[in-house]
Amino acid sequence: MTDDNIIDAPQSQSLPAADEQLLRASQLAQRIRQEVGRAVVGQRKVIDEVLIALFAAGHVLIEGVPGLGKTLLVQALARTFDGSFARIQFTPDLMPSDVTGHVIYDMKSERFNVRQGPIFTHLLLADEINRAPAKTQSALLEVMQEQQVTLEGQAMPVPRPFMTLATQNPLEQEGTYPLPEAQLDRFLFKVQIDYPDEAEEQEMVASITGGHVGDLLDVSAVQTLVKPEAIQTLQRLTARIRVDRQVNDYAVRIARATRDWQGIAIGAGPRGGIALVRAARAAALLAGRDFVTPDDVKKVARPALRHRIALSPELELEGQTPDQVLHALIDRVDAPRT
Repeated sequence: MTDDNIIDAPQSQSLPAADEQLLRASQLAQRIRQEVGRAVVGQRKVIDEVLIALFAAGHVLIEGVPGLGKTLLVQALARTFDGSFARIQFTPDLMPSDVTGHVIYDMKSERFNVRQGPIFTHLLLADEINRAPAKTQSALLEVMQEQQVTLEGQAMPVPRPFMTLATQNPLEQEGTYPLPEAQLDRFLFKVQIDYPDEAEEQEMVASITGGHVGDLLDVSAVQTLVKPEAIQTLQRLTARIRVDRQVNDYAVRIARATRDWQGIAIGAGPRGGIALVRAARAAALLAGRDFVTPDDVKKVARPALRHRIALSPELELEGQTPDQVLHALIDRVDAPRT
């Protein structure tokens, strides 16, 4: 049987036992990771975090300098499930209608027609999102939360699964607009992409320059495993992974600790704890388990919380980073031992 037959069987049909279905879902998740790795050299942690967000039906804010493979990663991921992909280059003059689409009047038919924008896709890469003004950034808010776009009072659903991957450059601050707090909170993860190590960079240069014309992105080595509907089923199975009450409480205690921690001016809201549990479920699936452990919560804590806290001016002057503060905080929150 193919992956589609097992993972994406309609709910009206008889399904395999729950344990067997979760096992096959985990195997599919690991195969998707393997296929994305065929196109993206190194960056295994980044690949895992993006996949965790996809399986948890969340969105990702990616921070890193240009040229580290963000577009290649999204294209390779879309290819694994035969999904559509769109890229929007955010600029200061970008209008909300350039993202969502607009309604135009057809003189010949004497009727209004809807012209859908690039947001109607499975994977949306919002490149340098902080270069557009807040009005345009907010055009993503509805679709990220409601999975739909409203044009002239008409609600239009986007294709499922839908995932926004927004990028921002941490070095160039001139001409940028900080993301609104409400929009930052909509991202399940904030993923940081660093420079590859020397061996990975050597492999990357050899791969890209080996017989290829120009610097076109090549995802031909990536195999299409399933259809988009299978990813939706995988997301539903992820939501069924068991979370013990003690592990759930542990995630909540970590999120609440950010509100009283010395050096954190603004702590994570209730969405922080929700993000921890959702992401930990997906991390467990990727690890081949049908239950969440405290280590799963620890694994996802920094990408799930680093954009939900704000450091005090004193710590910023000392050069402290949110990751350093979160690392110390997580070590101080007692994890369940049984």
